[in-house]
Amino acid sequence: MNDSLAVRYVGARTLVTGSWRTSPPGPGEVEIAPAYVGICGTDLHILHGDMDARIGTPTVPGHEMSGRILRVGPEVEDWRPGDAVTVMPLRWDGTCAACRAGHHHVCHHLDFIGIDSPGAMQQRWTVPAATLVRLPDTLPLDLAALVEPTAVAVHDVARAAVRKGERVVVVGGGPVGTLIALVARFTGADVRVLEPGAHRRRIAGELGLTAWDPDTDDLPRLMEEWTGEAGADVAFEVSGAAAGVDSAVGVLGVRGRLCLVAIHARPREIDLHRFFWRELTLIGARLYTRGDFEQAVALIADGTVPAARLISSVVPLAEAPAAFEALENGASVMKILLDCGPRSQGEPA
Repeated sequence: MNDSLAVRYVGARTLVTGSWRTSPPGPGEVEIAPAYVGICGTDLHILHGDMDARIGTPTVPGHEMSGRILRVGPEVEDWRPGDAVTVMPLRWDGTCAACRAGHHHVCHHLDFIGIDSPGAMQQRWTVPAATLVRLPDTLPLDLAALVEPTAVAVHDVARAAVRKGERVVVVGGGPVGTLIALVARFTGADVRVLEPGAHRRRIAGELGLTAWDPDTDDLPRLMEEWTGEAGADVAFEVSGAAAGVDSAVGVLGVRGRLCLVAIHARPREIDLHRFFWRELTLIGARLYTRGDFEQAVALIADGTVPAARLISSVVPLAEAPAAFEALENGASVMKILLDCGPRSQGEPA
């Protein structure tokens, strides 16, 4: 057993940092030294106690990460200490109906590592080798911490079947919404982002995206100028708010597709008459596949996704509780990374 610094969730609205005991890698496992871990909206749901039905306490959150292998267990091939990796944090049973149909990422008994089992906000982390995704040596590890949310965006755009030339509206300009907009643009779509926060609209603009304020802009006029009477082909609901659902449905044209990305903790009212009248389609999008992860690595490595522009700050792992508070309260924040140091294999800061 090894003791290392970790962030522990111990109950609603309570995080502590301190020693956490990890097991050495067993057969088919590796021990990783996480370098950077991103804090995401799901981690905030954990902090608020919204996921206590799934989580045993104390536990370690975190599933957006990059790092290097420290040790490999028996029966592990193709991986060596020092390899740069990220983790696709899904462990499925392989036997349920979803798995038998090839949809392992929505396994009926899925272990989402970082929620259902301890995650990456620790200095030593043992995971199944099957969850590893290789990173190019040329990709800085801080940027690689955004592979997981980029894989979400890749999966969402694929689920919505976005095609070149289509008009796409992304409702919610946070990290995942912005990544969806970037990936959709990469496919050749014409993209607009709806985001009330001035800071996030500014970031979108700096990335070459057109962003509108749904609270103050005249959306019907803007949509008319952009699409005529057609409306959008695809809308992504990433805000998690009731108003966001209304906006996403309202911008769609005939046979438009609404891709639901955000986690809505409670049922929402939805205009089913508009679904009937315009023959709309509702698409659920959850998590990702290995192919999505591999494409996300490539998009960040080649600069198609300018990950550095989305990182608001990097703070030491020991300051995680304050970082969570900043993300929860900060209107001028996109992505906060936790620096898990010390480095291994001479990795620079």
